Amino acid sequence: MKNSILFLVLGFLIIGQSLNAQDDFRKSAPKPGPAPRIELGEAAQFTLGNGLKVIVVENHKLPRVSFQIFVDVPPLLEGELAGYTSLAGELLSKGTKTHTKAEIDEAIDFIGASLNTSSQGMTGSSLTKHKDKLLTMMSEVLLSPTFPEDEFEKIKKQTIANLAQQKDDPNAIASNVSAVLRNGKNHPYGEIQTEESTEKITVDACKSFYENYFKPNISYLIVTGDISLKEVKALAPKYFGSWKQGEVKKEHFDTPNKPATSELDFVDKAGAVQSVINITYPVDLKPGSSDIMASSVMNTVLGAYFSSRLNANLREDKGYTYGANSSLSSDPYAGSFTASASVRNEVTDSSLTQFLLELNKLRDQPVSDEELQMVKNVMTGNFARSLENPGTIGRFTLNTARYNLPADYYATYLERLNAVTKEDVAAAAKKYLIPGQAHILVVGNRDEVADKLKPFANGGKINYFDHYGKPVEEVGMAIPEGVTAQTVLSDYLAAIGGLDKLNAITSVTIKMEAAIQGMTLELEMNNKAPNKLKMTNKMMGNVMQESIFNGTNGSLSQMGQSSPMDETTLQDMNVDGYLFPERKYSELGVTTELKGIEIVEGRKAYKIIVSYPSGTKKTHFFDMESSLKIREIEIQGGVTVTNDIGDYKEVEGIKFPHTTTINGAAPFSIKMEMKSVTVNAEMSDDLFKIE
Repeated sequence: MKNSILFLVLGFLIIGQSLNAQDDFRKSAPKPGPAPRIELGEAAQFTLGNGLKVIVVENHKLPRVSFQIFVDVPPLLEGELAGYTSLAGELLSKGTKTHTKAEIDEAIDFIGASLNTSSQGMTGSSLTKHKDKLLTMMSEVLLSPTFPEDEFEKIKKQTIANLAQQKDDPNAIASNVSAVLRNGKNHPYGEIQTEESTEKITVDACKSFYENYFKPNISYLIVTGDISLKEVKALAPKYFGSWKQGEVKKEHFDTPNKPATSELDFVDKAGAVQSVINITYPVDLKPGSSDIMASSVMNTVLGAYFSSRLNANLREDKGYTYGANSSLSSDPYAGSFTASASVRNEVTDSSLTQFLLELNKLRDQPVSDEELQMVKNVMTGNFARSLENPGTIGRFTLNTARYNLPADYYATYLERLNAVTKEDVAAAAKKYLIPGQAHILVVGNRDEVADKLKPFANGGKINYFDHYGKPVEEVGMAIPEGVTAQTVLSDYLAAIGGLDKLNAITSVTIKMEAAIQGMTLELEMNNKAPNKLKMTNKMMGNVMQESIFNGTNGSLSQMGQSSPMDETTLQDMNVDGYLFPERKYSELGVTTELKGIEIVEGRKAYKIIVSYPSGTKKTHFFDMESSLKIREIEIQGGVTVTNDIGDYKEVEGIKFPHTTTINGAAPFSIKMEMKSVTVNAEMSDDLFKIE
């Protein structure tokens, strides 16, 4: 299966010019006038007796109204149950004391409304005439959730499947590991939800989070749309006045620190053709800081719009990437800086050179008047466009209240933007661009990339991590004396049954199934000695794909449309068509190379590169303890596809894997489970007939 996803999101700001310049006074651009103070409109506020703060933004252009309950949950460590707050938030709307999930969904759909919940509250939107029906359901979900066990198990199962998929997504890996490196595992921002932590989550943990943190005295009700303040003053206490306030525990966490010197951190993504680069570290930048506007301008110059320096260099000039960017985020507890891009393997080191060049250049050299004005124009346009969304005013008012900002903080945005000078940008760059104390993280193909990055590592030392940010110990990872690719393969063949038994196999039929979004995917594989192979994929009983190789020729069909195999595929099938092809590698011209030892799902495994005569390369991993194959990685159509193999069971004296989890072939993880294995049954050659 092959899946190719391409995307391109570009925007242009077009600035007009005057048509004629006949008079001398027209030859010089007029000096810009003072920036206007923005009239944002009124956002009324009041507080209920239980401490719930209410924000009302009237907008009568459309007969719609939106409600948001925002619970300002302070950071908390979730420990071995990392992710339980997210599950609790999602579970909130799955049942109440009087309605099941199905009944809630039906009631919301009937009035054409929306209702979503999270660990920070809920949002709802409907036509104005249905506001009471929507609020009735929102109030019920907020005040009397039941956290049903069956819905909890569904969410938990889906979450684990999503996490499995993320383990094969280099961008998700980079995001997770960056958070761990930047904040540390003892800070809430450095906690990562894993499959293991999700398995440990219980319904009781979800209930505990709700009971301890969902309190009106740390919450806000933001109402936006076709509704009056008078109406909200009547509706808010009616639907949320009985919400009981309570004390909320607020823990103290040390502010994350930058490393003393820059560190080169690496996560191996075997078979990857691109590297994801993240240059990241924590910053002390709180909302409303005196230099926050200058820092925002500085970051926009660097990498926050299409013509930014990073994008102009790495994309437009060098052609290393589709896009390079940077972000500088303020936060009351731990801000962050990140510069990132996905680049080709062969230019990973060159890309790092250009990243560091641009960071240091902005630190050391002032921006030009023209560049500064262009960035101000871009930021002005972005701000103006944001005001087209009625919810923006509510968000501004919420931020003003949460972060204790001046009442005119957003009204004076353009004034403060216009006042930023080149000197302000230079000061912000020196303060917030610290490449000498950064985590330089690369997620990529270790075999092709890592050694070239040693010049960027302090003392040439590269720190290796797994996909969740756990250090991968290099100690004890040396290949034992006498171990070669051939000995690893021999041990594998012995572990699954031994050559005598394997050579006696004349045919194998395997049937597997997977559940995909409520549908059943079936795979049937018929393999006849010496090298005939037929594979059929069915969805809900209908044949979707079929491949046949008769030992010489082959065909591929999709949805009934058949075509002959190309030369490369034929050469590969001449290997893969053999029963237990590892037996035949040498005589088929397949070469193998033992590349080292790596950790695969917590187990030490030998890593072997398998090179076919066609040029196709695959990476196989064999558990050092059991000698069984536990992972295969292959590039298919430019996409890295990972097959995790496990649950070996003996059938007729041969061990067959009974689960295969596929990542990368589709936008979701596919777990194939064995339904039957038939060995040495009569198999007609007609099965492999090519029409």
